[in-house]
Amino acid sequence: MTTAHMRPPAPQARRVSVSQVIGELLLTAGVLLLLFAFYESYWTNIASHRMQDEAQTRLEEQWVNPRQGKTTQLGDAFAKMYIPAFGQDYQFAIVEGVQEQQLLTGPGHYPGTQLPGQDGNFAVAGHRVGKGAPFNDLGALQTCDAVVVETQNEWVTYRVMPMAQDPAARRGEGAGCLPAQLNERVAAGDYARVLGRQITLPGDIEVVNPIPGNRSTKVEPGMEGLITLTTCHPQFSNAERMIIHAVRTEVVPKDPSGTVPSAMKEVR
Repeated sequence: MTTAHMRPPAPQARRVSVSQVIGELLLTAGVLLLLFAFYESYWTNIASHRMQDEAQTRLEEQWVNPRQGKTTQLGDAFAKMYIPAFGQDYQFAIVEGVQEQQLLTGPGHYPGTQLPGQDGNFAVAGHRVGKGAPFNDLGALQTCDAVVVETQNEWVTYRVMPMAQDPAARRGEGAGCLPAQLNERVAAGDYARVLGRQITLPGDIEVVNPIPGNRSTKVEPGMEGLITLTTCHPQFSNAERMIIHAVRTEVVPKDPSGTVPSAMKEVR
């Protein structure tokens, strides 16, 4: 047989093992997760920062030129929140509503809960990762740290409640920032089970009730004023919720000279 009649051997089919397929799928999934994390933590922040700046601008204009009879609609900004422990530049306009569209702008007020300074519970939700991440550092808050809310006419200061469950420990934690009578009520009275920080499940809606953990949604005479901040836990997960409870310690009218509460200077 001459070389003209010789045929090259047929190529053998490449055998792909199950482990190779699984490896490639895992690699693809990893790349997609990285892209999603980048989108969540970077691109959504850009959009949210722009929307937050616009909300603050509109709010300041409204405070200077208030529109008579205007009711707050979903998405409208109506107050500002400061957490001095996070630095002098930490401030966010709070908008009405806790749906995704509202939370893209910034922290959102739970409709049906109380307003800043009122007796009962002023409850606010916010993202922890991406979308401006206003509540990214909530886990760093300590007992007595201030949460200051500015409205058109008032400054309202809240103090993070004790983290401990034991009455004596709670009393000691709160002694540095709570008036004696309030401290005793928080340590061993009807607010003794309200922790400064807790981790709970998404369905635990009682954390935003007038007295968190109490089933009643009615504001009774003599109740304290609280602020409750809620966010996802852990980061990049919706499995649980981190809750911060703080109690009202001071309400002062806004001074035309621009004086701010002393708590605003408590930068760590």
